[in-house]
Amino acid sequence: MGTEITLVLGDITEQEVDAVVNAANSSLLGGSGVDGAIHRRGGPEVLEACRALRASRYGGGLPTGQAVATPAGRLPARWVIHTVGPVYSTQADRSDLLASCYRESLRVADDLGADTVAFPAVSAGIYGWPLDDAARIAVRAVRDTPARVAEARFVLFTADVYAAFRGAVAD
Repeated sequence: MGTEITLVLGDITEQEVDAVVNAANSSLLGGSGVDGAIHRRGGPEVLEACRALRASRYGGGLPTGQAVATPAGRLPARWVIHTVGPVYSTQADRSDLLASCYRESLRVADDLGADTVAFPAVSAGIYGWPLDDAARIAVRAVRDTPARVAEARFVLFTADVYAAFRGAVAD
């Protein structure tokens, strides 16, 4: 059966799903891009939950490639799954860390009992990962990860990112 992969050109903060994945920074306290948008739309409940996680388990920050969930606040989802993507490097292959973001997010989604999960293009923004490579890694990781999640929805903010993911899904 497996997880169905769908693609949407749009805003991840508007998705009516069980969980949205946040391309977070390790502090969990908000930032720019997807992270900032999720924190703004989710409201203070998301930030308060992230502060509680830092105080209890992640004082040094969430490690790259890991994932953790909080309530979604005012988002039209039940949960936010925060994952920290790697910064792209030409000096070292960090592909497994990027794939881990998707695997770990699906694991957390399964633990939550989520049926639908919306993913952004983790690390493909300010972290500089080349789009085609980021899309290929993301799609392969979701396809190869056994999960109870029925739908993994990649919500892609621009046409060029959407095109890269469309190409990866077709391969």
